[in-house]
Amino acid sequence: MDKVTIQIDSKWQRIVRSPVYYLIAALQGVAVTFVPFALYWCGKGRFGKEAVVVPIYFAIILFVSIFYFRLGAAVVKELLKK
Repeated sequence: MDKVTIQIDSKWQRIVRSPVYYLIAALQGVAVTFVPFALYWCGKGRFGKEAVVVPIYFAIILFVSIFYFRLGAAVVKELLKK
């Protein structure tokens, strides 16, 4: 087993150490658990404001996935340098 140290860009370092990261981590929990269930409810007409709610839910899913894909790409890039 090897110990690997990864150096990421200072921009990502500031983001990961900031309170914004906790907000994004909380959105990840929402995006993974609640949003698909809420989208199911929207399909059944339970909210009444589906024209507003559905795009917001899809934006949450998209934002969280793009953030983690970009962070993961930075980590993988550093791993491949070794």
